[in-house]
Amino acid sequence: MDRATFACSTAFFRDYNSSSQGAFCLPGGQVDFIEKVESFTYSDFFRDYLIPNHPCIFSAKFTEDWGSRRNWVTWDGKPNFDHLLQNFGEAVVPVANCDVKEYNSNPKEQLPFKEYIKYWKEYIKNGYRSSRGCLYLKDWHLSRAFPEQDVYTTPVYFSSDWLNEYWDAIAVDDYRFVYMGPKGSWTPFHADVFRSYSWSANICGRKKWLLYPAGQEEYLKDRHGNLPFDVTSPNLQDRSVYPRYNQSQPPVEIVQEAGEIVFIPSGWHHQVYNLEDTISINHNWVNGCNVAIMWCFLQDELAAVQREINEWKDPIDDWHLQCQLIMKSCTGIDYKEFYNFLKVIAENRISVLENGLDDEASAKNTPKAAISTLGMLHAVFDLKRTVKVLTSLSANEDFKKLDLTSLSPPPEALLHHLKAAIDTALL
Repeated sequence: MDRATFACSTAFFRDYNSSSQGAFCLPGGQVDFIEKVESFTYSDFFRDYLIPNHPCIFSAKFTEDWGSRRNWVTWDGKPNFDHLLQNFGEAVVPVANCDVKEYNSNPKEQLPFKEYIKYWKEYIKNGYRSSRGCLYLKDWHLSRAFPEQDVYTTPVYFSSDWLNEYWDAIAVDDYRFVYMGPKGSWTPFHADVFRSYSWSANICGRKKWLLYPAGQEEYLKDRHGNLPFDVTSPNLQDRSVYPRYNQSQPPVEIVQEAGEIVFIPSGWHHQVYNLEDTISINHNWVNGCNVAIMWCFLQDELAAVQREINEWKDPIDDWHLQCQLIMKSCTGIDYKEFYNFLKVIAENRISVLENGLDDEASAKNTPKAAISTLGMLHAVFDLKRTVKVLTSLSANEDFKKLDLTSLSPPPEALLHHLKAAIDTALL
């Protein structure tokens, strides 16, 4: 990278100290609507939405060439049940009952997809009523189960996706989902996994979103510190139960139409309703803009576990390890896996910076191809953000109390390699 290129791009990838925690409200509560594909660049999205952590809506023009928009929808905008059954009828899918509260979510069961579609048709026929309740197909890893299907292409704005890059690399999981549900199905109040970003595209139907900027959820907690299941419940008006509710801002409301994509910022709590029979594609994702928020979330989660089992600290052997195990069972990750997560992301970028990109890799849908699309300067930005978080992790007392001998390379060696790669790239 020559100095002229770096100088021209400094404003774009400036090292923001405040990062994405700085935005707590939107002017007038309005959410920007991005109309034209050709006039909206990745740098626009990075500058105006990722860094300030603001939501936005992309028009249906951004999804009009998706296979699912063509094939999963009937001429009148309804789910194409026949096509879906023909292609996915033998799948087994996760289904939640929206009429039942279990802790702070809905209970799930596994159903054959063809049984769910049969239920959905009968639910519509019976005036959106059923003795089985309102069932919502949620968190279906369709892309992983049917990789050959022409469903959608991830827009470039969301291509810096460390979560899926890492979980694809270890071949364990992913955070790409399909949701399908009848009118009236809904998702209770929550923030996304690891305080990640999310994007959600309606293949058909309409959704209503209630969004609370990061930090506002503190005013919505009850006197025991618990968040509400339903943020629209009249119980929140009871100040003896929710003492700070009257200090909260009204939610930002979005009505998402068919084909549109909603970008949900990191750490924003939300509640979502299907206003019609709706199918959507959803991704959770983390990148250099919000990885520090993920790290803060993990520290908060560990602290909560430590408070819960503090009274057993002395009699329990390897108490710190037990806290990590409990945290991983609750959140899906512990500190050592978080280190490996950072390592995989960093090494992919170092590889591109040091070795370039061969034609075969650039032609494929791979992390290295995504890095190439966004440019070498973006790889440097990612490494700089990784260095900051990795430095904090390495200095963390709870991390240092773990057995780190299995980590390869050791944290100090990885940090040295990252800093050297950054210095070399900026020469």
